[in-house]
Parts: sequence; C-alpha cells; structure tokens
Amino acid sequence: MISVYDKISLDCNRKIMQSYSTSFSLGARLFSRDIREAIAAIYGFVRVADEIVDTFLDAPQAELLEEFTQDTWNALDRRISSNPVLHAFQKVVQDYKIDRKHITYFLRSMKMDLSRFDHDKSSYDEYVLGSAEVVGLMCLHVFVKGDDVLYERLKPSAMKLGSAFQKVNFLRDIRQDSEVLGRQYFPELSTGQQLDSITKAKIESEIQEEFDLAREGIKQLPRGARLGVYVAYIYYRKLLSKIKRTTSDRIMNRRIRVPNRQKFSLLLWSCIRYRLHLI
Repeated sequence: MISVYDKISLDCNRKIMQSYSTSFSLGARLFSRDIREAIAAIYGFVRVADEIVDTFLDAPQAELLEEFTQDTWNALDRRISSNPVLHAFQKVVQDYKIDRKHITYFLRSMKMDLSRFDHDKSSYDEYVLGSAEVVGLMCLHVFVKGDDVLYERLKPSAMKLGSAFQKVNFLRDIRQDSEVLGRQYFPELSTGQQLDSITKAKIESEIQEEFDLAREGIKQLPRGARLGVYVAYIYYRKLLSKIKRTTSDRIMNRRIRVPNRQKFSLLLWSCIRYRLHLI
C-alpha cells in the first residue's frame, strides 16, 4: 500500500535529520506532529543536495546534482518517487502548496557551490537567498498551513532567520570551507584570505541585526511551530555568542560548537521562558 511507502519515506527523512543535526532534531521535537514530519521532509531534501556538493568529493558531483535536480522535478510532476527522500518532499510541497520557485532558487545555489568558489556582494546575496532564505520560506509554508495573510506578514522574518542561521554556519565552518572545499562565501574575503578581527566584527554585526529582526516574527508564529523555531533561534544565538568571544585566528583554526549538554540546558531554559511568555 502507498500509505506504507509514505510512512517509510517520512521515517527515512526523520532519520537523516536525527543523524545529521542534534540541535535541529531537538527543536523539531517541539513542533506539533504534522509539522514535525513535514519539516523533516524538507530537511532531508536540503541535506541530500548539500551532501552532494559538500561531501561527495570523489564522485561526479555535477552529474549527481543534475540527476538529483531532474529527479526532484519528476517527483513533483508525478507526485511519487522511488527515492524516499524525494517522495516525502514532494508530498509536503503538494500538501502545503510550497512555491516551486523556492526549490528552483535552492537548487541553483547548490549548483553554484560546484562552480563559484568566492563571491562578490551580488553573488553572495543570490547564494544566501537560495541556500537559506527560501528554505526558511518552505518551512513557513508548513507553519502557517495555508494562511496566506500570515505568510506574507512573516515572510521577511523567515528570510532573515534563515539568512542568520546560514551566516553563522559560514563563520563556524570557515576553515573547512576554505581549506577542504576551496570556498570563501563572505564577499569581504577572497579565497584563502585569513579572517581578521575587523571583518569578523562586521559580519557578526550583520548577523546580529538579522537575528533581532527575525525575533519579532518568531513571536507571531502559530502555536504549533513557535517553540521549536524559538529553540533553534536560541541555539544559534548561543553559537554566535561563542564565535564573538573567539579570536579571528582561532576561528580559522578550529570549529566552534555548542556541546550537547549545553544544548539540553538551552532547550530547558527556552521552554521555561516560552511557558512564562518571555520570548
């Protein structure tokens, strides 16, 4: 029965999310059940594409990404796929009426990772739009469940939050991106250039401003989504705080992370603040 395959496909995406991201999985558990499954499907889709361009280094990445892209469009057109990740994703796209334009922008940014290794301001903005901001919009479609008025109102905040998350990741992974993948995302730096304290502070200020703008949108999310997004927001704010306290030289030599025990503490603290209406 197709219902069995639907469930297996969702289970596959859930397992991908749990295996790749402790912090994201923690936040997702706080969503209502239907939202949790849909977000896992979006996460699985985004993660597989990201793995193709980031970790399949000894494989024909461009060919694999092109195949994945074509399989994505086939899944959406046919409303079924033999790839369980894409099967779950296409169902979420149909159920929540996710704009296909978001998917186009996302896949275009993934393709940029295979051909563009440093960025000017224009290409940087284009990349962040596709790799992060539209992912936030995909999730927002799920959160608002067809409420177009609420979607339009929260759209700017969702894009800012996705952008802030991505830029924190860029700072956290700057050594890996530069030394292993040969990429430099920040337009202030060229490939191989070291991060200095002035540039670091400028990037951090930009991210902080995006977090501040995003917070107002989090407060207005539907109840079933609000706490989960707030927990992810708090975790990334903590990660940014640790990065701010770390020198630029150290950022270039080690990956800054939040230990799992501290993640659980942040989860508890966030839940308490949420229950007390302090977010």
